[in-house]
Amino acid sequence: MKLQLRLSALALAGFMVFAQAAPDKAAPDKPPVDGKTAADSSAADKPDDPISKYAAPQEDAVGDLLLQAMSLLGVAYRFGGNTPDDGLDCSGFIRYVFQKSLRVNLPRTAAEMAKVGKSVGRGELVPGDLVFFNTRGFNYSHVGIYMGNNKFIHAPRTGKNIEVANLSQSYWSARYNGARRVNRSTAYQAADTSDDVSVKGGAKKAEAQVKCRKGKKCKAAAEPARGKKAAKASHAAKKKHKR
Repeated sequence: MKLQLRLSALALAGFMVFAQAAPDKAAPDKPPVDGKTAADSSAADKPDDPISKYAAPQEDAVGDLLLQAMSLLGVAYRFGGNTPDDGLDCSGFIRYVFQKSLRVNLPRTAAEMAKVGKSVGRGELVPGDLVFFNTRGFNYSHVGIYMGNNKFIHAPRTGKNIEVANLSQSYWSARYNGARRVNRSTAYQAADTSDDVSVKGGAKKAEAQVKCRKGKKCKAAAEPARGKKAAKASHAAKKKHKR
């Protein structure tokens, strides 16, 4: 009797070992997606990682980005500002929003931001894209977040607060440089700037006025003197002419 019990126990133990060693057919391994391993895919599917869904701006994560940006409406502009409490400049605003909502660390300045991400044409803009402008006399000197329907949100300048502006307005349309689509896979890749628009920003210099007198040849009016040095130079020239 004891012998039979021992044999039965050995047979059951052997069966359990075999069952554990056998592959689990009920839950086969998932094939890698886009070159990623199953472990990578599993980590990317975690609910606490919103940027895992940010394969394109149309995904749910762009909603988080726009909500974060809209929550900062009314925050004062401050050159060099990095936090809402201290104020934000244009690139500080963008960097703060991307860090908080998408966990992407963008470069600090607008010009540096324009060097990363996927370049997109103006007709291909979707909510979440970064839009760049020449507002200070050099390209990519200003940046905002496109919201759709030709609207974008940005931190304008000293004395102003974060606001929504219209891309169709002549001021912004004339200074538009290009756009970037940024997500985890493109945030650190070099952007292709070949299709961007190079524009001259800032106020245009007024053309020289022309003075015309009756019966005399027209002459361009002299530009007004600028500063003390210009005034001294003009005075010295007149004195020399009298001699």
